Amino acid sequence: MKKIHWIILGLVLLLTLVLEFVFLADYDSHWWNAIPGFYAIFGLIGCIVLVYTATFISKKIVNRDLDYYDN
Repeated sequence: MKKIHWIILGLVLLLTLVLEFVFLADYDSHWWNAIPGFYAIFGLIGCIVLVYTATFISKKIVNRDLDYYDN
């Protein structure tokens, strides 16, 4: 990526963290809202799970050997 993309990504990250601590600091209707950065961690773990699940599905189910139907 270009340097400007990394700068924009860093600014967006900082902005979201500041907004979370400023506006959502007193929002504790669930226990997970008390954990700082919970939704960022949850999203990261969800993306990792999706990538590994898609990789597993593509390797084990979708892709077959070239002579799969000849046997």
